Amino acid sequence: MKLYGEHNPAPNPRRVRIFLAEKGIEVEHVHIPMRQGAHKTPEFLTKNSLGQVPVLELDDGTCISESVSICLYLEALRPEPPLFGTTPLEIANIDMWIRRVEWQLMSPIGQIWRHAHPYTAALLTQYKDFGESNRAHADRAYHWLDREMTDNAYIAGDAFSAADIMALSIVDFGSFIGTPIPDDCGQLKAWHERVSARPSAAA
Repeated sequence: MKLYGEHNPAPNPRRVRIFLAEKGIEVEHVHIPMRQGAHKTPEFLTKNSLGQVPVLELDDGTCISESVSICLYLEALRPEPPLFGTTPLEIANIDMWIRRVEWQLMSPIGQIWRHAHPYTAALLTQYKDFGESNRAHADRAYHWLDREMTDNAYIAGDAFSAADIMALSIVDFGSFIGTPIPDDCGQLKAWHERVSARPSAAA
């Protein structure tokens, strides 16, 4: 297998690298330098017509895109340790939290990156007022998540899961673009310190 991706701080390829590290799976990594437009070349578009990374290419040439979908495929290949749950309730709960952190936190952070960050200004038309307005949304999402974690060590409960991997990539990317965890979000900061200490977080 080959994993096509970009280096940090790109959050979606990092999710898969962390997942691979947690599973102990080794694949060939192919760097796709996005700032040079490598993800939009005709060759790469045959692997993902949306021109996005990551992409997992199987030995028979089949390509899977979307980071969560790639992780689900890898989970099916190597169920241990389980990162998407084992019981129907665990599976549903982890999936719920993945969707929540993506919609509630990744969405506003993505809009800040797209419309208000200088790195993207030369790549697309920005609507800076809209981008900046999302900082308030991200702040509310951080505080909501902090409250939700009052009784939990991890995003989806007492065990580390794929939801933590997804959230870590989002939170670290938010910090990179100037939207870090607020200082008064003590539960979330403690969670971030806990998951960042895992060896896989260095992926």
